[in-house]
Amino acid sequence: MICMKGKSILTLHELTTEEVLQILKTAEHLKLQQQIGESHPLLQGKTLTMIFQKPSLRTRLSFETGMTQLGGHAIYLGPDDIALGKRETTEDIAIVTSRYCDVIMARVFAHNIVEDLAKYATVPVINGLSDAAHPCQALGDFLTIYEKKQRLSGLKLAYIGDGNNVANSLLLGAAKVGMHVTVASPEEYDVEKAVFDLAVADAATTGAKLRLTNDPLEAVRDADVVYTDVWTSMGQEREREERFADFQKYQVNLALFEQAKSDAIFMHCLPAHYGEEVTYEVAKHPRSVIYDQAENRMHTQKAIMVLVA
Repeated sequence: MICMKGKSILTLHELTTEEVLQILKTAEHLKLQQQIGESHPLLQGKTLTMIFQKPSLRTRLSFETGMTQLGGHAIYLGPDDIALGKRETTEDIAIVTSRYCDVIMARVFAHNIVEDLAKYATVPVINGLSDAAHPCQALGDFLTIYEKKQRLSGLKLAYIGDGNNVANSLLLGAAKVGMHVTVASPEEYDVEKAVFDLAVADAATTGAKLRLTNDPLEAVRDADVVYTDVWTSMGQEREREERFADFQKYQVNLALFEQAKSDAIFMHCLPAHYGEEVTYEVAKHPRSVIYDQAENRMHTQKAIMVLVA
């Protein structure tokens, strides 16, 4: 077993393939224990501090419930409780919070905030979401895909939509586990070149094939997994009308979904805007696994906390 104690999880690029697989294996074990009613208070007496700049249903519920199931305690600090970098410096917040708790989770806007927290904290920091990365989401997604397909390596995932933090993390994570990913976005919304280049470099050791395209049909053809996310993320509300126009050809509807393999699954990290990035028909399709994804966020985050705390 690889020792990850004290390790911060900011992006999946910073994890080895072995560490990614260890998180997934641990999550699988913890999920089974819960399903059979076996308690696992592995973090009894431990405290998780949850710092939120961006509110979230799934992130708060999954971390707080997960920490409770592990026998620990979670403290929620919302946007009005703590003004990162405003009322006091991120450095001081990280140092002081480390004196009180055993793990820090932060869901923020700018990625440099979680980097600064990790730089100054003396306890592990988990990125619950930043504008650049969503590693916990991708790990929950990989657990879900493994449950449905019994493998990760060699599968093809088609991501349709904005080249955002979720797309970044799927690429970086897929590179670690040998999964092929094609991201289809309008040209001006492509995944950043620096992120894509990092993923391609990591993929050289696992055989993952990573591609960017502007053609959603090309991406979806023969895919094992079809994935999308909202066209307008939190903080981009002023761009909503422009984005709505730019992404019209990138809706995952039944006609597009049917171009994937006959046993392909549909994924969405939620919240979903039905009638925009995905139709209600596809989201509720028998092969949609969006609620399994939501549940598995908790199991993979529990695994992360057990391994790093």
